[in-house]
Amino acid sequence: MTQDVFVAGVGIHPFGRFDGVTPVQLGQAAMQAALADADIGWGAVDAAYFASMYLPATSGARTLKPLGATGIAISDVEAACASGGVAMKQAMLGIRSGEYDCVAVLGVEKMPRGFMDPSMIFDEWQIELGLAVNPSYWAMRAAREIDTSGLTEEQLAKVAVKNHRNSEHNENAMYRKVFTLQEVLASPLVCDPIRLLEICAPNEGAAAVILSREPGPITADRPPVRVAACTQVLAEYAADWRAPMHSLSAATAEAVPPTTRAGRRALEQAALTLDDVDVFEVQDTDVFSELEVYEHLGLCARGEGARLVEEGYTDLAGPKPVNVSGGLISKGEPVGASHLGQVVEIVRQLRGECGPRQVRRARNGLAHVLGAAGNCAVTVLSAG
Repeated sequence: MTQDVFVAGVGIHPFGRFDGVTPVQLGQAAMQAALADADIGWGAVDAAYFASMYLPATSGARTLKPLGATGIAISDVEAACASGGVAMKQAMLGIRSGEYDCVAVLGVEKMPRGFMDPSMIFDEWQIELGLAVNPSYWAMRAAREIDTSGLTEEQLAKVAVKNHRNSEHNENAMYRKVFTLQEVLASPLVCDPIRLLEICAPNEGAAAVILSREPGPITADRPPVRVAACTQVLAEYAADWRAPMHSLSAATAEAVPPTTRAGRRALEQAALTLDDVDVFEVQDTDVFSELEVYEHLGLCARGEGARLVEEGYTDLAGPKPVNVSGGLISKGEPVGASHLGQVVEIVRQLRGECGPRQVRRARNGLAHVLGAAGNCAVTVLSAG
């Protein structure tokens, strides 16, 4: 029988820009909130996993050891935007193996302003040949879809309108302003056809999760939340036009996208279908990314993602609400903390703690993240 893994507690430091606040301070704030939410002390934690991409070596130990020099293993994890998902999976496996009873997972990032540094991902020769600045390849995917399927810039903008509207009541989001369709379309062009209000900003923040054999505090208003599945995959082939690749396969068109493989595997492990999932937090690096996730997860057929937004299918009150937190477009993306921030949102949705942006009768939630090298992670959480 597989050992159940529960989310005993969650905590978050708001995402944004915090001059004078160190990564250690960001992480400790989130972890202390998670410990308080689980009603335990640091001494109850058997191991910890620390997710980041931009922080130096042993940042996990430097952040968490001051909470108590208990001698536990504190491991740093990096897998680009999927770093938090890998940390979650390792923590879950540690409990299921029987080695640990309680594991802390923390994601922290304090990213430089502006576009992500291409040298973090590509070799110098690739950077020199071009297409290494991340908005370029997102925009090229969107432009191709506009050319081949009739997707319009107005349809893209409606994704941003939805997500910014959802962020209004999220106290942890970097941007909490509601924008009209006209305001989104009038925002500065970043990389044709993606505009400023349609793209996420690398920023700072932290999110923490306490996983345990025990469910943590349970009340009539706070059901236990279980980690039903956590999967990670790597893209089989290059998924888009990035910097010149080391190799290219003619089978790329037939390759199953990493989001599809990770999503299918997670739902199979959770013994659920998409019909069972009530709320989604997905990678919306830009507006087209979110539409593509709809298609790759199986919420709709290829080329029909825009229809779901236009019909309100993924609105807060729709059949399949997506990014009710405001998504990365509104929260920003501190890479190491992004997936764990999604998990915090889903847990709070399943507990019914989200106030004006609460999804009604949410019982199952799915968090998805996709990043450099095709690293993809999906976590499925279930209440009760």
